[in-house]
Amino acid sequence: MSAPKVTVVIPTHARPTQLAACLDGLARLDSAPGDFEIVIVDDGGPQSLEPLIAAWRDRLTLRLIVRAQGGPATARNAGAEVARGRFLAFIDDDCIPLPGWLSALVRELERRPDCLLGGPVINGLPDNPYATATQSITTYAQQYYRIKGGNEPFFTTNNLAVSTERFRQVGGFNTSIRSATAEDREFCDRWRSYNYPMAYVPDAEVIHAHHLMLQGAYDTLQDLVLTTKVEMWPPSHRFGPRPQH
Repeated sequence: MSAPKVTVVIPTHARPTQLAACLDGLARLDSAPGDFEIVIVDDGGPQSLEPLIAAWRDRLTLRLIVRAQGGPATARNAGAEVARGRFLAFIDDDCIPLPGWLSALVRELERRPDCLLGGPVINGLPDNPYATATQSITTYAQQYYRIKGGNEPFFTTNNLAVSTERFRQVGGFNTSIRSATAEDREFCDRWRSYNYPMAYVPDAEVIHAHHLMLQGAYDTLQDLVLTTKVEMWPPSHRFGPRPQH
């Protein structure tokens, strides 16, 4: 069997319903089935994913890695380690790619294989105020740097693509970071330290359906503020009440 162009890596932990929706989206991609493989990394989930995955094996090229829970960065690295594709595309189990997601990333990687790529992440839970706020602020931070020409661009790991060789060269994701939402910013910082380019691909869209409560939203936004330099309001108010005008 010839090697696929791209390996899609999905870390997952105890979210079979979301994973099934993600796989359904991947099965609907406009990419040829033989052009990509999917590596699912079960990061210490309590139940076997084999029965769920079996339903997709006739439509998708799938591999399942089962490992002790080590966090999403470790899971992503495990998937990248066994990848057969020339390129890697990372997506989360609670994301659904739009049909043109992968083909848009591959077109750009074939044109610029030295680039780290990211695309739009659309909130799939508009009725969840915490998911809406978190995604809106994350998108704002990304657009701030892209439009203002700042030196701190970053892409999130639920929609990121890169050449397999270069990902391994820079050492993959940092598994020592305690937060499960900050390794993408550190990876982008390290990428730029090599003077490697980054590019935004507007047609590579995914829908993010992340059910958040207040504490989860607070933790995510705190990580975002600590790992970027976007001034949304004065630092003295950053973790307290927003000033009244």
